[in-house]
Amino acid sequence: MMDWDKLRVFHAVAEAGSFTHAGEKLNLSQSAVSRQISGLEESLNVPLFHRHARGLILTEQGELLYATARDVFAKLSMTEAQLTESKEKAQGRLKITTTVAFGSTWLTPRIPEFLQLYPDIDLTLLIDDQELDLAMREADVAIRMTAPRQPDLIQRHLMSVRFHIYGSVDYLKKRGIPQTLEDLKDHDLIIYGKDSKPPIPNINWLETVGEPASGDRRVILRVNNQYAIYRAVRSGLGLAALPDYMVDENLNVVKVLPETMGPQAEAYFVYAEELRHSKRISVFRDFLIKKVSESRF
Repeated sequence: MMDWDKLRVFHAVAEAGSFTHAGEKLNLSQSAVSRQISGLEESLNVPLFHRHARGLILTEQGELLYATARDVFAKLSMTEAQLTESKEKAQGRLKITTTVAFGSTWLTPRIPEFLQLYPDIDLTLLIDDQELDLAMREADVAIRMTAPRQPDLIQRHLMSVRFHIYGSVDYLKKRGIPQTLEDLKDHDLIIYGKDSKPPIPNINWLETVGEPASGDRRVILRVNNQYAIYRAVRSGLGLAALPDYMVDENLNVVKVLPETMGPQAEAYFVYAEELRHSKRISVFRDFLIKKVSESRF
């Protein structure tokens, strides 16, 4: 029978990559952590770590045990949340992940209202364009701009995200307002950089819409982050294709060529099957749906 305390220490060491950091997390001395790992290795009769001057690396057997331990601790964390959550009251930790653009511009300003309604929810917002693993409890809920590929996830369509061309009032005063797609050749364009995976397919449709001749349009800046593109537009640098949810026209950013629309993205509210009956998730989902219905995109 595997010793539960030793397994807990092993999990912490595998996560931290060193006895010292694991000890700090567990409030144990480095020697106590080392003893627990040695004891576990002796009881299993296999080495779990290669010990190097620069740190610890899991052996093949260690990798196998770590995969199981990670799964066990993720399930325990989920069970703990379910046990402590009252049926009548939304409370406890809620970890939400979404894209940098949506999280920074649309979601964050609405969070104070949600927390006023549900003050007993301990909220964490993880703003990241990389997809976090919901099955491994890297987050409880995701708001994604594409349908999830993982099995065992519940998804609810949240909204359609439309893209238009935007520029700042200052930029348009200096350079003029384009009246046709052909006029874009006289403007500076800001597009998504090709060095990282874009959040939606065909994100740089502004370069090709209207089928201009090769080299007809001038790209002044490439950025691999939509929020940064929005800030560049606000600063007066040029024109860019932006999702409509991002743009507050009170901040002197306006739509140009409004009949021209880019590819549409679909946003989804996603969470693990095990959290189907979670009160925290249902109140957050209902709040989001209400806020989306109130928004004019």
